[in-house]
Parts: sequence; C-alpha cells; structure tokens
Amino acid sequence: MGVHDYLVILVGCSITMLACRVLPLVLLRGRELPPVVVRALGLIPPAAFAALVANDMFSPDRMAGDPWAWAAPLLAAAAVAVIAVKTKSMAWCIVGGVACLGVLQWLPGAL
Repeated sequence: MGVHDYLVILVGCSITMLACRVLPLVLLRGRELPPVVVRALGLIPPAAFAALVANDMFSPDRMAGDPWAWAAPLLAAAAVAVIAVKTKSMAWCIVGGVACLGVLQWLPGAL
C-alpha cells in the first residue's frame, strides 16, 4: 500500500468520525428529545461499561485455571452491585470494588 492509500483511508475515517459526532449535534440543536429517547440514551454508558467488564470477567482463559481466580472478580462484582443499589454513587462503587477485589485476591495468599 502506498501513501495515497493511507491518506484515502485517513480522510474516509476522519469524515465518518466527524459525521457521527458532529452531525447529530447540528441536527438536534435547540430541539427537545422525547423522554423515551432520553431514557434510552441514558442506558448507553452503563451498557457499554457492563459489556467491557463482562468480557474480562467471563474470559475462558481465566475460567480454565484456578477457581479462585475467576470467583474473586465475580464476588467483587456482586459487592459493587450491592454498593450501587445502596449508594447510587460511582465513586463509592469504584472504591468498594477495588477494595473488595484487593481483599479477595490477598485472601488465598494469607490463608
């Protein structure tokens, strides 16, 4: 591939990225979205985060090894779910999840 091919790909990707990010802002400026759409758009960040986390938690490589290696993240995720329901705070979820996972990973070595 020559430099021309790379430039064509770069320009095409740039136009697509700008169109996907800027065009909705321009078209929807000053308009009120229906509540159903606003509610649906509010679900996108948690769904994307859950997909990223689930991808790492349920990896076949992790499940093939030591049972504690795949059980500890699941227990930490359950603790985070409880913290999220009770506090509804992202900061407390992060702090609690990291602390819980740290304790759970330290536990087998300490016993």
